[in-house]
Amino acid sequence: MSLFAMGFLLAILQPSSGQFPRACANTQSLLMKECCPPWDRDGSPCGELSSRGSCQNILLSQAPLGPQFPFSGVDDREDWPSIFYNRTCKCEGNFMGFNCGECKFGFSGPNCTERRLRTRRNIFQLTTSEKDKFLAYLNLAKNTPSQDYVIATGTYTQMNNGSNPMFRNINVYDLFVWMHYYASRDTLLGGSSVWRDIDFAHEAPGFLPWHRVFLLMWEREIQKITGDENFTIPYWDWRDAKDCVVCTDEYMGGRHPTNPNLLSPASFFSSWQVICTRSEEYNSQQALCNATSEGPILRNPGNNDKSRTPRLPTSAEVEFCLSLTQYESGSMDKMANYSFRNTLEGFADPRTAISNISQSGLHNALHIYMNGSMSQVQGSANDPIFVLHHAFVDSIFERWLRRHRPMLEVYPAANAPIGHNRENYMVPFIPLYRNGEFFKPSRELGYDYEYLQEPALDSFQEFLIPYLEQARQIWAWLVGAAVIGGVVTAVLTGLILSCWKKRRGTSSEIQPLLTESEDYNNISYQSNF
Repeated sequence: MSLFAMGFLLAILQPSSGQFPRACANTQSLLMKECCPPWDRDGSPCGELSSRGSCQNILLSQAPLGPQFPFSGVDDREDWPSIFYNRTCKCEGNFMGFNCGECKFGFSGPNCTERRLRTRRNIFQLTTSEKDKFLAYLNLAKNTPSQDYVIATGTYTQMNNGSNPMFRNINVYDLFVWMHYYASRDTLLGGSSVWRDIDFAHEAPGFLPWHRVFLLMWEREIQKITGDENFTIPYWDWRDAKDCVVCTDEYMGGRHPTNPNLLSPASFFSSWQVICTRSEEYNSQQALCNATSEGPILRNPGNNDKSRTPRLPTSAEVEFCLSLTQYESGSMDKMANYSFRNTLEGFADPRTAISNISQSGLHNALHIYMNGSMSQVQGSANDPIFVLHHAFVDSIFERWLRRHRPMLEVYPAANAPIGHNRENYMVPFIPLYRNGEFFKPSRELGYDYEYLQEPALDSFQEFLIPYLEQARQIWAWLVGAAVIGGVVTAVLTGLILSCWKKRRGTSSEIQPLLTESEDYNNISYQSNF
């Protein structure tokens, strides 16, 4: 597409905010509370005529929530997406998408039966042409309107309960910036009141699964607009880095020669405009971010508050984090101790796993270190370093999953902060995804990391793995049961033998002798017992 044509499209399609399928962003769908668009190949809702899926009622989790959010019925994101829709497409087999028109992550082909494994690579291992292609794809996403999604510029109440839809178009890159903002924004309580202690993507168990889905969806959208089905997000391995080695014009943009808070004009990222960075302004107006441009990307790496984040994370800190056996613990929020999730997210000390919100470790440390757009949660995805960073965070999550091989039950089913229980749907994704669905190895979702790749297993090994894993999960109980059983057996055997000897010691006139065969059978019975 020529720059002129792209500019014309952007001129007629104004920026927008809110991740909703375009086909459902209308009065009829909102009033009916139904988002079951037709699949374009057969024209039936959810591709039902082709057995891809059907329109069904949403089943919401009834599990109790934690105490962090003491309200009910005040936030559109509660029991997502029921305030907007209570019927959506339920796809069958390996089909996926808001109209069941796509394949689940890790599958491809016309019937979604072909398994596919893509590899995410270190950005510094890409060839020059591969790296340049990645940067060009980022810029294309920033300048290509999303064909499938729009964003909501008002709350459901401001939409007059659906009779006055408030949606706008948005480019592909900013769609994901907006989604990150929407999941982490404050609750608007009316007047000038807000509730800040709420986040559907951070500070709780869903942090890692949510960002895993976010990256997978981002990857897929890039694949769709470029036609490059092999595209994967590269990662930046920041362990032991002395400074921001990706902050050069060759990669993600160097420092401006006269203003250290801006990017070098030699990088095309210097022309990017950010959105959704003025949370206090939105709160005072009781409004949502409407994706209006708010200025250039800000970044001043290393000139951050050293008392909070003295340096970038180390390999030793990552290894300590990986050694933690509990995925979640205690209050399951940023105060959790000995929690792998809380330590990796950065609210617990990466050397002790004790919560310390005055410091920023691991994931949080890199955000603070960037000292700019990346350092504010709601608008952090504006900086393209965000995807490199979170791809590496996801790889650490993947290492933990492979090392500890947790069962799904390890992910909390109840009492987590709002939106973070295992069966809760993630905000604001449509199609719907539950937190627990992404608490699994990446290879089951169709991707791997170059530095984590292992030799392919033969079919017999693959057959044995699930059974060996089940045995590993319960081995401690088996050993304990065996020890207790042995003790009980020994005690009972001793008591029986004692009684038997006492009986043998009585007078022969009173106590008849056992025959040889009777004596043998008696001993056998005792031994078996």
